[in-house]
Amino acid sequence: MTSTAPHPVATTTPQLPQLRRGSVRGLVVLALLLVLAGLVSLAVGSRPISLGTVIDVLFHPDGSDASTIVHDLRIPRTVLALAVGIALGIAGALMQGHTRNPLADPGLLGVEAGAAFAVVIGIYVFGVQDLTGYAWFSLAGAGLAAAAVFAIGSTKGGPDPISLVLAGTAVNALLFALTQAVILRDIDTLDAYRFWAVGSVSGRGMDVFWQVLPFIVVGLVLSAMSATSLNLLQLGDDVAVSLGVSPVRHKVIGVLGVMMLTGAATAACGPVGFVGLVVPHVARHFAGVDYRWVIPYSAFIGGLLLIVADVIGRVVVRPGELQVGIVMALIGGPVFIYLVRRTRMVRI
Repeated sequence: MTSTAPHPVATTTPQLPQLRRGSVRGLVVLALLLVLAGLVSLAVGSRPISLGTVIDVLFHPDGSDASTIVHDLRIPRTVLALAVGIALGIAGALMQGHTRNPLADPGLLGVEAGAAFAVVIGIYVFGVQDLTGYAWFSLAGAGLAAAAVFAIGSTKGGPDPISLVLAGTAVNALLFALTQAVILRDIDTLDAYRFWAVGSVSGRGMDVFWQVLPFIVVGLVLSAMSATSLNLLQLGDDVAVSLGVSPVRHKVIGVLGVMMLTGAATAACGPVGFVGLVVPHVARHFAGVDYRWVIPYSAFIGGLLLIVADVIGRVVVRPGELQVGIVMALIGGPVFIYLVRRTRMVRI
């Protein structure tokens, strides 16, 4: 006799896609590479210093010329390069994740354009002439520009990825035009602005690092809060809501994180391109699409990339040096083209 009992009805619940994970071992390897790159950065320059001497004076400063060079000149620029690389790498990962656009860059929020315009106003109107003054004007301009883009690109449902990109493009164009209008009127402003706008970690003391550090720390906290939610937001806002995630809240957190990180990095050393664009792709290639891994990988790779770029700039045109912004422009473009053409990029 055949049973007529009804078959149980299968219930389905939204499930996250299987995420390919990074590894702690990968982060350890990157950390060791960072330590090695940092030591090389302390040793390489117009006056080379052996690694043995670097390690010795690093822990036992003795007032010698080598000790003075390491502590007063090379440690500040190495620490600043590390911090700026970390900030831009994470900002790029957040920006690409929240816009779901693999070509998105932190500069799309108008942060760099706002920082540049504020620095020009500080020089032209207020006579600011030192890097400390540039940093504060840059932070203020970056924050105001990002807030304007955020306000224009938001709808009733919160920040819209496409609207943010369009608003950022418009604000960037407007601020760039205003910046050019000011610097073309005054040659002194142009000369001072060019020193900051080239993108450099040289000539900066630890005072600049300590000024921007609180903003970077806040950005890091916001990025950590965004990591898990970004995995859900990749599925679309409707699916994220069904899984108990508020898209508006997490997009606001993410955009604020990008604003803090990029604003602080730009304030510290001027605009540096390609870091926020290239680094997240490299991180996803090694760590997969899980943003709980992509963000820390982006931090380590960003810091490593900027330190290496700074070292290369000191070597290629001795006894002079190329600024890190120029080096990144020279190597960032070809590297990104290579990644697109020769490797299988991980889709967002």
